[in-house]
Amino acid sequence: MKRSAAGRLVGYGRVCAASCVVVLLLAGGVWASWGTAHHIVLDEGREHGTMAVTGCGEDVCSGSFSPDARSVPRGGVTIERSVAVGEGDRFPVVVKPGTGEVVRTGVPGFLHAWVPLGGALVLAAVVIAGGLRLSRVAWGAGVAGGVLLGAVFVAL
Repeated sequence: MKRSAAGRLVGYGRVCAASCVVVLLLAGGVWASWGTAHHIVLDEGREHGTMAVTGCGEDVCSGSFSPDARSVPRGGVTIERSVAVGEGDRFPVVVKPGTGEVVRTGVPGFLHAWVPLGGALVLAAVVIAGGLRLSRVAWGAGVAGGVLLGAVFVAL
């Protein structure tokens, strides 16, 4: 049975709306991830070292900073509190330019920075499956997001 013009228009509208939501979710995930990830990915010329966490507050943890050969000593640094940071931990970090804040580096830091993108991929998979009716693409996006989130869990 042929669909009417109104039925086709509703179908195109559904696809357009779902596509916009998917693009918005993925762009938001990349944007939220890039705020931290660019300090790790583009670390050339930044101060590197090791942080030893001495105390944690509600939002941030603080500790001492041991610079590498190219960096200058600092009195103390802070890092955003997360499940992966606890008192007594030591890990490699890079200092955000112009601040006393640091970001964890290495594979665990890199993966942790991309957690928002992993969540966005999982959410986008639901919209891709339901709104765009592309089940294979949805499974691919969902599995990619799940693997990223699982890798972060294992790495940290």
